[in-house]
Amino acid sequence: ASLAADHGTDRTATTTDHASIVERDGLDAVYVGVPPLAHREVVADGLAAGKHVICEKPIAADAETGRELVALAEETDRVTAVNLPFRYTPGFVRLREAVAAGDIGDPRRVELRFRFPEWPREWQDVAWLESREQGGPLREVGTHFLFGVQELFGPIDSVSADVGYSGPDAYEDDVAGIFRADGVRGTIDLLCDHEGEEENSVTVVGDDASLSLTEWYRLVRNRGREDQETLVDERGDTVRALLTEFASAVDGDGGDLVSFAEATRVQEVLEAIHASDGDRVHLGAGDRR
Repeated sequence: ASLAADHGTDRTATTTDHASIVERDGLDAVYVGVPPLAHREVVADGLAAGKHVICEKPIAADAETGRELVALAEETDRVTAVNLPFRYTPGFVRLREAVAAGDIGDPRRVELRFRFPEWPREWQDVAWLESREQGGPLREVGTHFLFGVQELFGPIDSVSADVGYSGPDAYEDDVAGIFRADGVRGTIDLLCDHEGEEENSVTVVGDDASLSLTEWYRLVRNRGREDQETLVDERGDTVRALLTEFASAVDGDGGDLVSFAEATRVQEVLEAIHASDGDRVHLGAGDRR
């Protein structure tokens, strides 16, 4: 209600009953931005009411629910998508194109690094983000970057990780892991509740050069070296890009959207990281849908 009061219009309404929204006449699409445990119910009700659906990432709190949502999406003619904006982020798009074109030579390593001096972050301090069941930095932030790996090299096919937690039933605060995608080895390095600055980055190291995406949008070639060069320094309007592609799909004109199946594969990787306990976990690659 306070959000509507601050940013709404005379057409803005608030409710705690999502069914009253998804069943409303004259509404074509719904955006599901509730905590992950509630995604299945709201998405299912939206599709059952004949609405097109954009679901916030992660697609669900667990991969099994994600697979259920994939099945629901396949049974309907409604347009569905997951909000994973790297698909449209200028810096990441340039990174993907450069790797595919061989601009850094053969990829040798992909490195994911996350530092959160405080979790949840001050601007996002809600209780569910502290829970192991549906919160934590891997779901909230790592999802984007694991999806990025999937965009660069295809599905991750194996992982091995050592995961520490901040308390019983609480979020992961220390992760050291390795993974592999299409023969390219990767590392994941996450630490919470420490001294220092917040950081998130993906770096692809090739035979000839490296490319790093930092701060969500800034693409740097050979980061940390004397010949370091910033290639992209714009955030882009990823919300507009998503909505434009979504509207095109609704109109029957295609649309470059992240599918429920793609998002569920990322969720399967997250579960494998948590389940690994230092052992290698193999995942099925499946077909991109």
